[in-house]
Amino acid sequence: MTTAALAAAPARRLPGYALFGAVLAMAGLPIYIHAPKFYVDNFDVGLGLLGSVLFVLRLVDFVQDPVLGWLAGATGTARRMAVALAAGVMALAMLGLFAVTPPIAPVAWFALTLTFLFSAFSFLSITFYAQGVQKAEALGEGGHVRIAAWRETGSLIGVCLAAAAPAALAGLTDASFAAFALLFAGLVAAAVWAMQGEWAAVPVAAPGAAFRAVLGDATARRLLLIALVNATPVAVTSTLFLFFVESRLAAPGWEGPLLILFFLSAAVSAPGWARLARRFGARRVLLAGMVLAVVSFGFAAFLGAGDIAAFAVICVASGAATGADLTLLSALFARRMADIAPEGGAGVGLWSFVTKFTLAVAAVAVLPLLQASGFSAGADNPDHALMTLSLLYAALPCLLKLVAIALLYFTPLDEA
Repeated sequence: MTTAALAAAPARRLPGYALFGAVLAMAGLPIYIHAPKFYVDNFDVGLGLLGSVLFVLRLVDFVQDPVLGWLAGATGTARRMAVALAAGVMALAMLGLFAVTPPIAPVAWFALTLTFLFSAFSFLSITFYAQGVQKAEALGEGGHVRIAAWRETGSLIGVCLAAAAPAALAGLTDASFAAFALLFAGLVAAAVWAMQGEWAAVPVAAPGAAFRAVLGDATARRLLLIALVNATPVAVTSTLFLFFVESRLAAPGWEGPLLILFFLSAAVSAPGWARLARRFGARRVLLAGMVLAVVSFGFAAFLGAGDIAAFAVICVASGAATGADLTLLSALFARRMADIAPEGGAGVGLWSFVTKFTLAVAAVAVLPLLQASGFSAGADNPDHALMTLSLLYAALPCLLKLVAIALLYFTPLDEA
């Protein structure tokens, strides 16, 4: 499909971008929240072993993402077929992960299904964002804003749906995660259908020279380091969230509503942070948001059984702080990329990898420590194990956030 054809019917196909963005969001961060606990509860797999598997899978991403980027550009006129195939693989992998009793060792099945799931997810994400650029150009003035609005709104809905669906479905069926996987597969099919007329043959730049331009720039390297340190607290809390709500707060069933509260707070706060940044400067406002994260989330270390209302307030405040991170830190990085690597997606690829890598680092670091403390999911735990959970879930993220604040404070930047 040509750019002219894309422009011929711009508005009526934009909801497809929201639906596709929602499906991709459902296969991203929520899987790190749900999958480890599901395999601990149902197949008695050790937390440390699951953390190691997740870490290795992120290392695989480091190798395969540039290859998938090249493949996305090389599909040419077969792009629609390639997307349908990858979407089918992603749906089947989700069904295998949650709806199929492992036919081999559970940890091996966990690794195998996640490998296919994340590989398909990466390919579709690269292709989808490249397609968004092409569509925005076809829409003309304001096209990028329109595409982003549909896509990111859909992503928010997808994260909220994936966060809440298993708990909501538990009231309807004993196999709530299998039902979630079936729901996901149905939405994948709907998303592929909604986007069927949108896949143009858009090249994705080869990464080589652009990667060297980004990594050769001292400011870009510093921003990537800040992103790594700053995103790790969210990765830690995402990895431990279900365990914290169930065991520390003694509030099973509240996981979905509290996750939705967090993500909605992040989304609602983002425009406000952007307005403040235009008035006071992006770095100054981002630092304020990071301080808010430390102040608000530090209180989580002192919570105990039944403190649901207090934790809900923390979710609102820390969610708002996350909105600052997502909006302003990426804007500072994008401004730098416009100066040193305006022609390719290498910067975006590195930024995406850093975000995914923090999830792996969090899993391989905190899950074995939690297991070593004597913690058991869904069981009565000794006080020292619950204290370890609180320290890992709340105190460690605050410490990492303070390091990120110091790095950002002493980094000279042009304000975005």
